[in-house]
Amino acid sequence: MQFSDAPDVLVVGAGPVGLTAAAELRRRGVGCRLVDRLPARLPYAKAVGIQPRTLEVWDRMGLVREALDAAVPMRGQLVYVDGAEEARIELTLPEEVPYGFAALPQYETERVLEEFLARFGTRIERGTELRSLTQDADGVTARLVTASGTEEEVRTRYLVGCDGAHSTVRKALGLTFEGSAFPEEYMLADVEVDWDLPPGYGVRSLHRGADGAVDDLLVCIPLPGTGRYRMSMLVPPELSAAPGAAGGGAVAHGLEGGRAPTTADVQAVVDRLAPRAATVSAMRWSSVFRISHRLVDRYGEGRVFVAGDAAHIHPPTGAQGMNTGIQDAYNLAWKLALAVRGGAGAQLLASYDAERRPVGQEVVGRTVRHARQAVPADPEDPGTLLLREAQLLVGYRDSPIVTASAPGPAPGPRPGERAPDCGGLLREIAAYPLRLYDLLRGRDHVLVLYADGAVDERFDALAAVARESSGGRVDAFAVLTDGTPAGPVRLPVYRDGRGEFGRLYGVAGTGTTAFVVRPDGYLGARLSPPTPEGLAGHLSAVITP
Repeated sequence: MQFSDAPDVLVVGAGPVGLTAAAELRRRGVGCRLVDRLPARLPYAKAVGIQPRTLEVWDRMGLVREALDAAVPMRGQLVYVDGAEEARIELTLPEEVPYGFAALPQYETERVLEEFLARFGTRIERGTELRSLTQDADGVTARLVTASGTEEEVRTRYLVGCDGAHSTVRKALGLTFEGSAFPEEYMLADVEVDWDLPPGYGVRSLHRGADGAVDDLLVCIPLPGTGRYRMSMLVPPELSAAPGAAGGGAVAHGLEGGRAPTTADVQAVVDRLAPRAATVSAMRWSSVFRISHRLVDRYGEGRVFVAGDAAHIHPPTGAQGMNTGIQDAYNLAWKLALAVRGGAGAQLLASYDAERRPVGQEVVGRTVRHARQAVPADPEDPGTLLLREAQLLVGYRDSPIVTASAPGPAPGPRPGERAPDCGGLLREIAAYPLRLYDLLRGRDHVLVLYADGAVDERFDALAAVARESSGGRVDAFAVLTDGTPAGPVRLPVYRDGRGEFGRLYGVAGTGTTAFVVRPDGYLGARLSPPTPEGLAGHLSAVITP
């Protein structure tokens, strides 16, 4: 048995969720080890949809360019029922949203994240499995077995379990994982097809039986490459598992070995359901896939946390799973980074469960509901539904580290909601307009001070309060309406050249407002009028100097 002290955080599982957690920790200067029991990255396009909100996260981290280079756009979905076109869904978002929907196979997502992580000198320790863990008030002791069979006992300050549906970390914590399994089995295949359907559109083709129920299904998501799609369909009887294989309380979720469909199996479904005659070729991989929907009772215990499939599993409808897990990891990582440096407020780590478990619960419920619908439908209007699918409506208004605004209706985002992007911000010397996200990229907490008509002489004092209350962890700048004199303000000043900030944040014509933007791009506080006491009170719940 070898004994060692790990860096500050041990991350177990090197899929997209674990890679995100490790990369964000390392980007923030936190020591981190990342272990995974698999000997190599799997070549499966299991998760392929990238939501606009995830691209915003990657923008903040500094790796969105590499992701965009590898991805292809998702422009919409074509829905066919019994051979006739039933719906054409356009994935069009408001113009202020900086990114659209994208498709990127999971192995490429992992490659991009792994290469980004390597910039910080951290690599995946492959073939290394977590066998057990214990924790006390000061840290976590984990027992690992390496690829060579060596047993290692590691002491670390925090541990994050991103180790999937069958999570060892979840089991070691004794977390419940309530839910059930879908009776259906699905085939997945990464193939090329030679039809003439418009590129960038997914295909959902259904057949109804005599009773009106869906008895045959083909779903195709475009991938990078000419005519390449990730296809999913029901398993034919000859490939089906024995009755009862889903089994009671078992976690029947994910890819299964030993029953790989052939090109002929996929071609048979395409012949029945494709809206155009087409030939399937160039299969890269295939598998049988089972689906469960489950959620843990809490996202952590003490110094150990779970994220991604270790915390929630659900149908792949709407490409919500991996994206939800990535955002779990990002939410937790910036909080752990503060905790490691001794700068975490009393409720900061507890806010991970308070913020992310309701999101997991909503996603599980929504994806199960949509998976049972022949044509996706929702009581919400189409625009709101699309924003929800894009994960742009995720919010934390009930979080213990969010300072609530005054009750009653108000325009613009409220504390706990996503801080929207906007364009047209101007600065002296620079001859080009900036977007708000350009100013937030790579920063931690940011205090944005807005003035309409006259600069508040307390702006510099408020910025000083933010720095002193946070131990220097809060940056600040001012946004002024065009024509407002900057006066003696020493802060960086940007002009709201097109009025987008004032409109989108609901502050045009309202005088002075302060916004605290968290590292994950959500508003922690909206103070109008801002006071030093109110600002210091908010920051004290999040950061200790």
